[in-house]
Amino acid sequence: MTLQEAMNTRHKVSKYKDTPLSADIVRQLNDRIAAQNQKYGLNMQLITQSKDAMPGIIAMMMSKGVRNYIILAGPDAPDIDEKLGYSSADLMLYAQTLGLNTWWIGGMFSRKNVKKNSNAGDDAKIVGIVVVGYGENQGVPHKSKAASDISSYEGTAPEWFNAGVSAVLLAPTAMNKQAFNIKGKGTEVSMTCDNGSYSDVDLGIGKYHFELGAGKDNFTWL
Repeated sequence: MTLQEAMNTRHKVSKYKDTPLSADIVRQLNDRIAAQNQKYGLNMQLITQSKDAMPGIIAMMMSKGVRNYIILAGPDAPDIDEKLGYSSADLMLYAQTLGLNTWWIGGMFSRKNVKKNSNAGDDAKIVGIVVVGYGENQGVPHKSKAASDISSYEGTAPEWFNAGVSAVLLAPTAMNKQAFNIKGKGTEVSMTCDNGSYSDVDLGIGKYHFELGAGKDNFTWL
């Protein structure tokens, strides 16, 4: 499965089987995380076989079998939210190619326990976690806006632009708001996101998906 194919098959999954991740799967995830950390100066980390990520009420009512998760952490800087959003999008789709399922969580995790398990340091910023594992199901597509609701192009939109917008609509966002505004002219594209405290995280996720759908060689970001 390619990353592009993974975009279409990845859906939020909140209930997981007890099947542990194999040593080979853990190695591949850690290698991918290490590459993202090095490229963007982050401190993301995979935690396995830990039951303490979810608060009790959430674990009982909204999730099941959460044992493995990626801590989305990095040095507190103006662009850290966007970098972590961008990198987390890559990790979610990569996990999908490995036959895993994921769940991006921004507010409903135990921040105290996750911070305790993190090796990023006291000054690091943790924006969320990505749960990984073998889902009891494959999830269902989220309700989506129309392309015209989040994008516009000056003139006739080329195929790569439309493909990029379609890819953004497949991306997970906080509260599924899809609060994007994508504008295109020639080979130049701009994207903003207005989703409160998660705006920059969602922007990073959206940019990753747009690049994957449109092809990075076809345009430049404004």
